[in-house]
Amino acid sequence: MAASGKSDGAKKGGDELVFVALGGLGEIGMNVYLYGLGPPDDRQWLMVDLGLTFPGEAEPGVDVVLPDLRFIAEEAPALAGILITHAHEDHIGAVIDTWSRLKAPVYATPFTAGMLKSKLAEWGKNLQIPIKVLPLGARLDIGPFNIELVNMAHSIPEPSGVIIRTRVGKVFHTGDWKLDRDPLVGAPTDEARLQALGAEGIDALVCDSTNAVREGRSPSETEVAQSITKIVKAAKRRVAVTTFASNVARIAAVAEAAKESGRHLVVAGRAMHRVIEVARETGYLPSDFHYLDQNQGRYLDPADALILCTGSQGEPRAAMARISQGEHPDLDLGSGDLVIFSSRSIPGNEKSIGRVMNNLALRGCDIITDADALVHVTGHPRRDELREMYQWLQPKVAVPMHGEARHLREHTRLAQAAGVANVHMAMNGHMIRLCPGPSGHIDEVPTGRLYRDGRLIVDSGEGPVRERRRLSFAGIVVVSVTVTRRGALVGEPQAVLDGVPTEDKDGELMEDNVLDAVEGTFESIPKARRRDLALVEEAVRRSVRASVEQAWGKRPVVRVIMHVLDEG
Repeated sequence: MAASGKSDGAKKGGDELVFVALGGLGEIGMNVYLYGLGPPDDRQWLMVDLGLTFPGEAEPGVDVVLPDLRFIAEEAPALAGILITHAHEDHIGAVIDTWSRLKAPVYATPFTAGMLKSKLAEWGKNLQIPIKVLPLGARLDIGPFNIELVNMAHSIPEPSGVIIRTRVGKVFHTGDWKLDRDPLVGAPTDEARLQALGAEGIDALVCDSTNAVREGRSPSETEVAQSITKIVKAAKRRVAVTTFASNVARIAAVAEAAKESGRHLVVAGRAMHRVIEVARETGYLPSDFHYLDQNQGRYLDPADALILCTGSQGEPRAAMARISQGEHPDLDLGSGDLVIFSSRSIPGNEKSIGRVMNNLALRGCDIITDADALVHVTGHPRRDELREMYQWLQPKVAVPMHGEARHLREHTRLAQAAGVANVHMAMNGHMIRLCPGPSGHIDEVPTGRLYRDGRLIVDSGEGPVRERRRLSFAGIVVVSVTVTRRGALVGEPQAVLDGVPTEDKDGELMEDNVLDAVEGTFESIPKARRRDLALVEEAVRRSVRASVEQAWGKRPVVRVIMHVLDEG
């Protein structure tokens, strides 16, 4: 659907540089950004990041949520490459599931490439993805796009901002970043390169908005490490720390806390093991980095153990959730033990995290979060850091990215206050012309969500998840009836009710209400019309649903199974 107000350049069919997100605008997660170069009818494309997000309570049974790539899949021959800024799941997690629709080379720095290759080995099912490993700070051509990576600080090794130079203009895509001059693991943000880029001049800045609502500056990872060590040294019994598995700096901080307190580090969770292995291979953890596996932790005295585990977001199958329910095969927490949530909840995960915390509290554990002590620091810039970025770069055009609508709006205001004349608050699917000439919203492309549902990828609008959502609300009634081809009822109908109350308010069995409705329906249909078995089936379905609704006040899913007998 084209938007009004196409620029003169677009109308004339001249070259232009455009930006469009298939995910990541109006939400936190599922980052997929496209840059297009050329006339409107003959663009070449660069994709920056290809991430996923995780399902909420309204998406029962869904494993992960993937971006709908139909727009760029149709343009796949013109997709020059897929550049990954860093290895967080919301930036890299959709590559394996969706690459076969795109078949473009994937570019990544060593740690990010290592994480992708590790995921491929585990989940790829012999999928061969061409991964081109780039050195930090690399400069290269990807199709008509001249790319330069700029080191940024974040909560994972090797996050890169991207300078995209084209024949019509230049844009800086920040990726996820913050200003941390002492990030503990990896190099700090390359402030000198950013200042030089500003002196060189850029046309557009596409910038992280996650913390645009928060004033001040983000603390350093080194400060968090010092705080965690102090807390662990003061603890009397077992200590468990849960954090994002990808945060190598936090892994190193917890390992140092174990060393300083004379404890053994115990690691639980497959994702944590995978990250440690890749961090060893790429030099972000020493090759002799030592820890005990979870099955060895059971033998330690409580005062000798520091457990590092997955599950900071309340994921039901992660180590911390299983420990909180007393279901972990090797690890247990109880009265007087300390649990540190070295993380902040991702929007939508609050209930699941609260459930885990409450279970831990019932087991007698003490809990520390970032509201109680400096045990976590964000990987995204607060407002003073954003102001500094705008001061360095002085862009002509700004597009806030990576955030919900409120984050994008506050970032828009900040950019305007910083003196940027053209700030465009876009949402997924909005195509923004960056340069040359007047910038603005020029078009829209289709976007959406797909679900990985077991081994299948299904559209979010299709039946399975929608039906499970209905089942979770009002249950299901399955009715089985046997009829002749003339529509005569044979024998007694049968009914199975799941997720439906056993009795109504008067103590009558709900199953009896259902069976009475079935028999009443047959009696109400004239014999001549009972030959229309489709009509009979639909009438039974409606009457059963109505009877349950009258008795209960809710409308369950109703399925009717008709067995048809040939008459002798």
